[in-house]
Amino acid sequence: MVDLNELQKRIYKNKVEKKFNLTNIPQEFCYLHGEVTESFDAWLKKKGTEAVSLELADVAIFTLGIAEMLGIDLEAALLKKIEINEKRVYIDGKKVENI
Repeated sequence: MVDLNELQKRIYKNKVEKKFNLTNIPQEFCYLHGEVTESFDAWLKKKGTEAVSLELADVAIFTLGIAEMLGIDLEAALLKKIEINEKRVYIDGKKVENI
């Protein structure tokens, strides 16, 4: 099992060691957007599972890096959001506010 908090810190440590951006949050979100686009492009062009998976890994790396830059415990946020989503009620794929 992967320890997401440890992975988040490892990714940030690599950013520090390689002297990557550590402060420009808008730039990081732009890079994250680019990685999502590259993932979609790899899938759309049928480049194969390995290419898509590596692009999705980049999405995760940028997401974890941004979380660490912002001091966010992404593991806790993920668990909270999963719990929220599991409790939501949907009918035909549409969220129902009050049942």
